[in-house]
Amino acid sequence: MKGKIRVMRVIARLNIGGPAIHTILLTAGLDPTRFESTLVTGVEAAYEGNMLDLAARKGVQPLVIPELGREISPLGDWVTLIKLYRLFRDWRPHIVHTHTAKAGTVGRLAARLARVPVVVHTFHGHVFHDYFGPVRTRAFIGIERFLASLSDRIVAVSEGQRRELAAYGVARLDRIAVVPLGFELDELLKCESLRGQLRRELGISEGTPLVGIVARLTAIKNHRLFLDAARLVVGAGQEAVFLVVGDGELRAELEAYVAELGLAERVIFAGWRRDLPRIYADLDVVALSSLNEGTPVSLIEAMAAARPVVATRVGGVPDVVFDKESGYLVQSKDTEGLARGILDLLRAPDRARAMGLAGRAAVHPKYASETLLANVEKLYLELLKGRNLV
Repeated sequence: MKGKIRVMRVIARLNIGGPAIHTILLTAGLDPTRFESTLVTGVEAAYEGNMLDLAARKGVQPLVIPELGREISPLGDWVTLIKLYRLFRDWRPHIVHTHTAKAGTVGRLAARLARVPVVVHTFHGHVFHDYFGPVRTRAFIGIERFLASLSDRIVAVSEGQRRELAAYGVARLDRIAVVPLGFELDELLKCESLRGQLRRELGISEGTPLVGIVARLTAIKNHRLFLDAARLVVGAGQEAVFLVVGDGELRAELEAYVAELGLAERVIFAGWRRDLPRIYADLDVVALSSLNEGTPVSLIEAMAAARPVVATRVGGVPDVVFDKESGYLVQSKDTEGLARGILDLLRAPDRARAMGLAGRAAVHPKYASETLLANVEKLYLELLKGRNLV
């Protein structure tokens, strides 16, 4: 191949979260002597926040297609398909790599129409359970099976997700590669020096336990489970404060639920925060109450910061958290189990500290950005070689 390998990456939106971080780091970090990368994105909703500041710091200037977004829109999706097709025909990428369901649909169709040599799609999560009713779910599975037939490789972000996708019949196991997410973890590895800053900001004493959840305020994250567990922890006599980091369409509803539970003095809604090392440094326990997960970004961050975690055993969570080693796993919707895990870690600081250190060893360097870049470059070269392009 003469010249650089051209990669066009497509994601529905750069809302705050793991997929946006992942795509920005990949676009910025692939070896510039071998790859030329462009990131295409839609527009996020106002309440979601965005990662454009990270993109700017990394020197990534996305191409924005306003019609490309999360929601299904027949007219908008048709316009997006045409724009992507024209973009691919003009730019002539060797690889189109799509991320998230909406971008994966229009992006893969446009790539095949434009005769792009290699098409790859990453599942950061999926909507095959706990999102929609059975009829709509079956329709989405059928669509993904068809789209997989247009893909040279499907990428899962964990081994558990790979098995799950195969079980739903999306693709055979041998056509699904596992590429764990990658993040810049260095600041989290050394965040202990920041301990106390957040507590002073919030007016929380050093001796008061602080339990946090870092997640979008959306139904799939099931914050009500976290809040119900908080009520049980308080009811057990634990003088803890609970920090909810994130924002979303359910914020007003969840704030009202906190008042209904009588926890208004114990729960703080912090909104989106950019200073995550300061956040994790002061958390004694990090929880995640999701109904479904791809790879749990907040747990990886927490574990890199050596924080013990308690989480629901869903999706890719067991691939990150080893039960009773780096934290506790409980069944989905198990309020009492989540509360027991939090209480145990708050009451046994030595055990909590040991679990935190075990968690750090489990996620670093496995989920470091350098590992991600090496894995993706290897996958791209393998696929291009299969097309006799390198």
